[in-house]
Amino acid sequence: MKFVSSLLCLLLLSAPVAWGQRIVFSGRVTEAATGQPVPFASVFVRGTSQGATADDNGRYQLTVTGPVDTLVASAIGFAPQKRKVAAAPTQQTIHFSLGSGSVSLGEVVVRPRENPAYAILRRVQQHKARNNKRNLRAFEFESYNRTEVSLNNLPDQLSRRKVLRQMTQVADSLGIARDAQGKPVVPIFASEVLSRFYQNNEPLRRREEIVRTQMRGAAPREGSVVSQIMGSSFQDWDFYRNWQQLLGKDFISPIADGWKFTYEYELQDSVMLGPDFCYQIGVQPRRPQDLAFTGTIWITADTYALRRLDLAVSPEANLNFVEQVRVYQEMAPTPAGGELPRRTRVVIGIKPTKGSTGVLARFTTVNSGFVVNQPKPLPFYDRPLETLASAFSGPQDFFDRNRPDSLSREEQATLLVLDSVRQLPAVRSLLELADVAVNGYYRVGKVDLGPILTAYSFNSIEGHRFRVGFRTTPELSRDWLLRSFLAYGTRDGRFKYGLRVQRVLDRRRWTVANFEHRQDLDQVALLDNDYALENPLFEASARLGNISSSRPLRRALTTVALQSDLFRGFTQRVMVRHQQFRPLYPFAYYTQETSPGAPTNDHFDLSEIVLESRYARDEVLVENNQNRRTAIGLKRWPVFTLRYTLGVDDVLGSDFRYQKFNLLIDQSIRLGQLGRTDYRLDAGYIPSTVPYPVLKTHLGNQSPFYNAGAFNLMRYFEFVSDQYVAFRVENQFDGFLLNSLPAIKQLNWRLVATGNLLWGSVREANRRIIPQEDPVNGGPLPSFRPLGRTPYAEVGYGIENIFKVARVDFLHRLTYRAAPGARTFGVKVSFQFKL
Repeated sequence: MKFVSSLLCLLLLSAPVAWGQRIVFSGRVTEAATGQPVPFASVFVRGTSQGATADDNGRYQLTVTGPVDTLVASAIGFAPQKRKVAAAPTQQTIHFSLGSGSVSLGEVVVRPRENPAYAILRRVQQHKARNNKRNLRAFEFESYNRTEVSLNNLPDQLSRRKVLRQMTQVADSLGIARDAQGKPVVPIFASEVLSRFYQNNEPLRRREEIVRTQMRGAAPREGSVVSQIMGSSFQDWDFYRNWQQLLGKDFISPIADGWKFTYEYELQDSVMLGPDFCYQIGVQPRRPQDLAFTGTIWITADTYALRRLDLAVSPEANLNFVEQVRVYQEMAPTPAGGELPRRTRVVIGIKPTKGSTGVLARFTTVNSGFVVNQPKPLPFYDRPLETLASAFSGPQDFFDRNRPDSLSREEQATLLVLDSVRQLPAVRSLLELADVAVNGYYRVGKVDLGPILTAYSFNSIEGHRFRVGFRTTPELSRDWLLRSFLAYGTRDGRFKYGLRVQRVLDRRRWTVANFEHRQDLDQVALLDNDYALENPLFEASARLGNISSSRPLRRALTTVALQSDLFRGFTQRVMVRHQQFRPLYPFAYYTQETSPGAPTNDHFDLSEIVLESRYARDEVLVENNQNRRTAIGLKRWPVFTLRYTLGVDDVLGSDFRYQKFNLLIDQSIRLGQLGRTDYRLDAGYIPSTVPYPVLKTHLGNQSPFYNAGAFNLMRYFEFVSDQYVAFRVENQFDGFLLNSLPAIKQLNWRLVATGNLLWGSVREANRRIIPQEDPVNGGPLPSFRPLGRTPYAEVGYGIENIFKVARVDFLHRLTYRAAPGARTFGVKVSFQFKL
């Protein structure tokens, strides 16, 4: 299971033009004085982006294209050396012997008793705006990205299992070196992506075109979200920004505006990097548990630009499962002043526990062909990520002929291993099992069966519920998607079913048509709360067991919808919907006048027209292989959703004419050392007279699991409103405060704070439409309760990252504490996979 867990982590984690004659150079870089190897020396063709980095034994291999007459080798603390090369042979051995070298420091003003590195960092801040790539009007470049993922630290017992034994045998036979403890390192996934990246800074817009992608080994399906987000725009390592987003966290840059409060600096040397004289400065965080970096940065002596960095996340940083993060980056100046990343290497090591199997991912990015200050017309950027139809097809040796850097012997062997192990029956079976666990569906031919987790459940109305379903895949059709299910309850003896058909009309503006029809069991307490039902543990518990208190009903729904992007970030949706409500509890409403003895009914139908506009200024959406779009990255600007619903009467038997207005605002705000705050404002207004199932039922939570979208100490169906404003806020402090407590900081716990406020009311007409007594059986009729003048309020505090996966929230109900059945204090748990 440890191996399966690691592989699942990989599948969740997995994070792209033509050249002429190719010449392969290889050799070794050594010290002239001692003959010892110079590790990680740079070998490059001056004036181009073609280069390679030596390994820890000073050996390198560089493949270049086009005419070359000179190679240059350089390393920190050594004078660069040029070597003439011949033009004819396609394979040449060139050795370098570097002598010591240094440069004089440029003139900087050092205050008495001041760290000399501080004077340089002040100059960096003064020149930061000019050197930042955001100073350019626009830029574009070609990008090559390579991802390699391996399993390491394999226990002996695990290594003897059939699937890993087969993989290890293939790796050993092809020359994959073992780790320092002699344990096998097994490659399981590799990808290569070629793309063209564009950015406009006035206003900020980005676009990336995936030209070609190829995946080997245990790769996600081609066309999936994972296969698309491996381009350069989603690995934008930009240390000129104050904060670098990494693994869902905010790490402060070594050249951030508040550099002196977070980092310690040491001026180590002055060296030459290619044609540039640079200051070599060591950096380390003042507090080891902070989300910061340790390592070395190189600053140019004339322009005070960041030319190179070699950084690692502090090993004591408050992170889960992450064993190491290392970033190496080289920057290239442009004639307009801004710096652009030329080469980036990232290594991320994931290990669930100290002795468990780990996942090691290596990312290499090489950018070239820089073009600056030539912006495209703004509509060009409306589609931030586009994958060309030919990206997944073409010759198998495409990257062998068009790769802009050279593969080491180890990397070449890795690709051979991946091409071999995927054909092993045991590996194919394991990949199918992992796919089921991650996606919830089991692939059979050109359809997926599932979701597997909904195959069986139990509740007080249906008894034992059995469900089967399927969905089509892109192999059957890329533009059509069909989903269907059939369910049966042993207690009520009824079949439930659903059918949904989706057609993608235009992918550029994401114009999609939908048709859905289903008949199933539902609950009034869960209606109109779809955005809050994204917590699978909460939703499962709310639909299981005794559901009588949440007002169960049979609901038939038929929907026709069309949505499209008018421009980037602005989505319009039109929906026509018909619903039938058949309550399974005592229910009635007056159909004409609201007085005792007037006619009543115990069911109703609705016909609606729904108009929705959604605006997300900086949101990046990618489509998955089920024609759904997923937002990636953190959003700096609020997301606005405005919805208008018009209910029409006497259409397909509908009973009411009404209007609904709803506004939703979401945002995530960075608070620096205080962590990050997420808030949601939800406001609604229904100026019509309708039965309470049509009004807003505020989502309570009687389950033991915490739900950020619910009022966690409110009972199911406790409050109903026809006009309301709800405000939810959650602050994740990350390691703030707890990182400073000696006895606590080793546990890597993190503080969270939450707050929920709700103002709401119900007009008198909507109260009177419900009789007080059951007109059929007599006795009091279950009704509903509105809020009074006092808002509902609850606050909470808690600790997350307990055992790296658990979160515990302690909640206090501040108002309506004397209500029948009210809980004034509660403890709820949740589980999450957060780095």
